[in-house]
Parts: sequence; structure tokens; C-alpha cells
Amino acid sequence: MALEWVVLGYAAAAEAIMVLLLTIPGLDGLRRGLIAVTRNLLKPFLSVVPFCLFLLMDIYWKYETRPSCEGDSCTPTEHLRHQKSIMKSQRNALLIASALLFYWLLYSVTNLVVKIEQLNQRVERLKNRD
Repeated sequence: MALEWVVLGYAAAAEAIMVLLLTIPGLDGLRRGLIAVTRNLLKPFLSVVPFCLFLLMDIYWKYETRPSCEGDSCTPTEHLRHQKSIMKSQRNALLIASALLFYWLLYSVTNLVVKIEQLNQRVERLKNRD
């Protein structure tokens, strides 16, 4: 199961880097290539959404089926294992939320940058016409 989380982490990191590169000022010469690459990667990155939902259901299933460790019914090692399991679930839920947030940000920023480019082209055409 660790490979799934590594893949999700890399996808979230790639999304974050693309959002960062699209929003950094001063990269006007590089921005057109970044826009093209990002627009082409939006559809493949859409697979992150159902993948995150699957992993979220996996976390929920593990939460519902894990043995409870309350009171003196557990040994110290079982209690530690229970706490580590809770920490891992919280970490993985945070990773899922960040991957979904970065996908939404990437989609929104890409659409805004494309609209800004189109508006800039319109302004240039109107200036040239006058």
C-alpha cells in the first residue's frame, strides 16, 4: 500500500510545482510553454480525483475495522501500534486533501492564465487596428 501514497505524493508535488511556476512573475517567455504543458497534463491529472476517493475509502475502512484500544485492554505495544495507525491515517488524509487542493488550484490558475493571455492578445489586436 505504500506505493499508492508515494504516487499520490509525487502527483501532488508535480501539481504544486506547476502552480508555482505558473504564478511566479517574470517568467513570461517560459509561460507559454508552461501553459501548453499544463493544459495537456490536466486530463491525466484528473485521475487523481477518483484515486483520492479510493484511498479515502481505504482509510475509512481501516478506521472502521481496526480493533479499539481503550482502557487497560491493550498492552503498551498494541497501544503504540494503535496510535501509529491513527497518525498514519491522519497523514494520508492530509496528503489526499493537498493533492485535491493542488489539482483544483492548477485547474483554476491554468484557466485564468489562458484567459489573461487571450485578453492580452485581444488588446494587442485592438491596438494594432487603431
